[in-house]
Amino acid sequence: MTQKKGKLLVVGFGPGDFKHITARAVEALKESDLIIGYKTYVDLIQDILTPEQEIIGTGMTEEVARAQEAYKKALEGYTVAVISSGDSGVYGMAGLVYEVLVEKGWTEADGIEVEVVPGISAINSCASLLGAPVMHDSCTISLSDHLTPWNLIEKRIEAAAMADFVIALYNPKSGRRTRQIVEAQRILLEYRSPDTPVGLVKSAYRENQNIVMTNLADMLNHDIGMLTTVVIGNSSSFYYDNKIITPRGYQRKYTLGDEKQPLKPHQRLKKEAEPWALDQETGEASLDYSNKDLMRESEAAPHQSVKVEQQAPKKSALEMASAALAMVTGTAPKKLVQQQMTSIFELAVSPGVANKFFTPQQMTTLAEVVGEKGTMEYTPDHQIILKIPTTDPQAITDKLSAVDFYLEPVGDVLRVKACDFCYGEKTESIPVANELYDKLAGTTLPKELNIGFNGCGMACYKATFEDIGIVYRKGKFDLFIGAKPVGRTGHAGQPVLEGIPADQIIPMVEEIVQEYKANAHPNERLFKYFRRVKEIGGFSFIDMMSKIKVEPAPCGD
Repeated sequence: MTQKKGKLLVVGFGPGDFKHITARAVEALKESDLIIGYKTYVDLIQDILTPEQEIIGTGMTEEVARAQEAYKKALEGYTVAVISSGDSGVYGMAGLVYEVLVEKGWTEADGIEVEVVPGISAINSCASLLGAPVMHDSCTISLSDHLTPWNLIEKRIEAAAMADFVIALYNPKSGRRTRQIVEAQRILLEYRSPDTPVGLVKSAYRENQNIVMTNLADMLNHDIGMLTTVVIGNSSSFYYDNKIITPRGYQRKYTLGDEKQPLKPHQRLKKEAEPWALDQETGEASLDYSNKDLMRESEAAPHQSVKVEQQAPKKSALEMASAALAMVTGTAPKKLVQQQMTSIFELAVSPGVANKFFTPQQMTTLAEVVGEKGTMEYTPDHQIILKIPTTDPQAITDKLSAVDFYLEPVGDVLRVKACDFCYGEKTESIPVANELYDKLAGTTLPKELNIGFNGCGMACYKATFEDIGIVYRKGKFDLFIGAKPVGRTGHAGQPVLEGIPADQIIPMVEEIVQEYKANAHPNERLFKYFRRVKEIGGFSFIDMMSKIKVEPAPCGD
């Protein structure tokens, strides 16, 4: 029997109001077997979904896991919808889904079917509530520096301000990220009047919709958060009857208030009326034109035509722009060079699994690679987390490896955390800890997973409070699974087996990790997975909290 071929739908459902979701988006959601998305977005489309559909809701920062899970399920034959609010191709999931597809070697010819379903982006929905602020050239800029270095975002804000774009700021502010909107205002005020109209739209077309009309100078005096889109007018934008209006420029062709227009309707669209525009047939523009020629034609009788003489050969628009720039600057224009994309490179470094001592050379190298623009944060796990703006991550890892740092990725990966073995005095199990690290550290998983390793029965490094705990005792190993290290219902891992020989412990842990990786939902911690499926690696789940009654916390578990 041939397996059903899966399909991947990347659906933008607009601002969240049913009236503003496209018919194709509704069809795509209804034909899907599985819906994957940010929990808040899933709630917004709940009325469209059916009880038969499987729903996987994840947290705010779980985009990569969502894309990977969607591809995996589509390969299994499911029709999967990955949802985004607004348009999936504007700060949505479409790009990330394609990145995962590229990484997997997908091609359109022989891979699963992929369809991107467009939706109304925030710049469009918010503009409709504000009036007509985006009638002229505009741009969108996200102020989140989670994935883009702030110095690059600053350049984009300044370029947009300098070029007089209408600007829509996405992700302007969050609980922990507050300075970016302040810096954006400072840059914009260098190029825009303090009175420039600004619209703040929170939760457009949703239940808690809120609209504030303000200006560039006062906009920070109002509530701005992650659900707010900030629309900033250009130098021509103005307020009228509580609406922001950005003129398109039609008054340059004819005067809106005049009954008698300087050009007849049939003349307004002739190329002589707009000699700067490209000819639709030749792709060229006239370099030499005169207002008096146009006026002479407009004053002529309707049946007469005045020929505009060309005093110079036709030149392309690019040649005209180059010539004008050379006249202004006195120099020939230089060709633009595409800059390399700078990204935030995150990784964890440590001096070793058992070794907790840093060398002076290692510390010097850290300072060198981090520089003034990067950050390094020491963690309780004897690691240092580095965040470095760079165009060449390989050069950084080469320098760190050269001084014997252990390097690990950051995110939803497996980490091996070991005690210091009493500063190397208890060495018997160190080879096992090192082998475990070499085989499993950095493995990509549905959610971050920690393996705690203790070199003696004291378990002072609290291995039993990690997702998987390993304790070396009397020449063999004890295994614990499924700790919940935080929260009011926190508990140690379930002891599943004692006295495991050294040659069996690593294969046993590998089996548990691979089973969890293959079957867990995105963002599902190991203890939740163990509780849901009731068995992992051949070990049955025991509810360690069944006899303890805990009142629900207002903020959740």
